Amino acid sequence: MYVSMKDMLWHAHQHHYAVMAINCVNMEQAKAIIESAEEESSPVIINISPRQLKAHGYGYIMVPMIQALAKQASVPVAFNLDHGANFEDIAQALKWGFSSVMIDASSYDFEENIRRTSMVSTLAHSLGKSCEAELGHVGLAANADGQNIDYYTHVMQAKEFVERTGCDCLAVAIGTAHGAYPKGMIPQLDFERLTQLKHALNMPLVLHGGSGAGEENIQKAVACGIDKINVCTDLMKHAKEALIKTLADEPDIEYMELNMAVEDAMKDFIKAYMRFIGSSQQYIFDKHIGPELD
Repeated sequence: MYVSMKDMLWHAHQHHYAVMAINCVNMEQAKAIIESAEEESSPVIINISPRQLKAHGYGYIMVPMIQALAKQASVPVAFNLDHGANFEDIAQALKWGFSSVMIDASSYDFEENIRRTSMVSTLAHSLGKSCEAELGHVGLAANADGQNIDYYTHVMQAKEFVERTGCDCLAVAIGTAHGAYPKGMIPQLDFERLTQLKHALNMPLVLHGGSGAGEENIQKAVACGIDKINVCTDLMKHAKEALIKTLADEPDIEYMELNMAVEDAMKDFIKAYMRFIGSSQQYIFDKHIGPELD
């Protein structure tokens, strides 16, 4: 089922779990993500950033491939442009057939963020797509941006922002950051702020920079109201380590078998994560044993 993010995230919001949004740049990742979702009876979001689109995962290839895989699945699958900053990139993603887009104008002042977000939200909704936005700023882990409280999302601003833009879900800054954290560092998250945001907005909230944030933080963030968790660095690292280990164990392995081994390793990671954040078994119910009526 190829769908927008809107309804799947409202289901997560209402039933208190989170959906993985996994960055993907090739067929092996796409297959691993969608097969994992199918096997876990879980919704899933496939992410790709403009940089990844331009460097390797070209949209005209990725969209029809993901649509074809998703249409064979019995669970909801969305394809989302992650961190769209330029209007041209967002418009192109919608033309290609992405089911959702994120407009990231979080580095601009409040009014300019609203202006840009409301424009993209209107455009996406007119095409039956969903729109994610960001308020506050989830920066880079390497710069320790996650610990700069000046970047954190303000509750009353967030309420006004959502009302004026009509975005379907909101990425909030509560202490995480993008990329790999310095070795041994686990970020401290502002769960009180997250709880206040959830209460004030009563809508799906998004956590960016989830990789490396620590299992306890992730679990508590879901309990406090996060409904979408972006996962990129952790999965890419896991796939790379699986590739290196497979080559070390089987130096004569054929290229196709190598890809298959890495794909299986990614599935193990994804399925465990889905169970951890509560999305596993959300799209299944017990087999009906009564009469089938005409």
